[in-house]
Amino acid sequence: MAARIDRVVTRGIFSLDGGDFEVDNNIWLVGNDQEVVVIDAAHDHHPIVQAVGDRKTVAIICTHGHNDHINVAAALADALGAPILLHPDDTMLWDVVNPVRRADGPLADGQEIVVGGTTLQVLHTPGHSPGGCCLLDAADGTLFSGDTLFNGGPGATGRSFSDKSVILRSIAERLLPLPENTIVHTGHGDDTTIGAETAGVLVALAAER
Repeated sequence: MAARIDRVVTRGIFSLDGGDFEVDNNIWLVGNDQEVVVIDAAHDHHPIVQAVGDRKTVAIICTHGHNDHINVAAALADALGAPILLHPDDTMLWDVVNPVRRADGPLADGQEIVVGGTTLQVLHTPGHSPGGCCLLDAADGTLFSGDTLFNGGPGATGRSFSDKSVILRSIAERLLPLPENTIVHTGHGDDTTIGAETAGVLVALAAER
């Protein structure tokens, strides 16, 4: 049976390097009618809690440490009684937002998180940030890409801790080998597929070399 996927959209401020930008964030809930994981925790925890309902929350998974993906992680964890998971390479970003609270556990490349009969595999895809990760549900052909890959191409680089060549290699090596019809649920904006983004990524990668 395919995983149940719910999307919550929240709006708030992304802040980095002294700049503030209003953004809409996608928060993804994956599981079934009994239990769920929450992918990212942005801006306002109340609608996320409402979407979870009476389901058990296995974990709050932060795809990376930028403030617009973690700024209500602590409040959400307290409300849901769930652990927060973050790749340790983004600890320095986490600490800016949550200086007195640590994430509860690490994400690691290849790690598997099982929820409601669905297995999500962690893919470490640095570039947008050092600890950026995607989550792959291979059985359902679904990828939760955080800010690594969008409808329209790779995530933004050019700010602190980001690297264009690294994100392009991450996408080329870890994501483009996936089946072309893999649905990509992004951290912002509309869904896409691996096939729809392949040509653009390869062109950008060739230009970078």
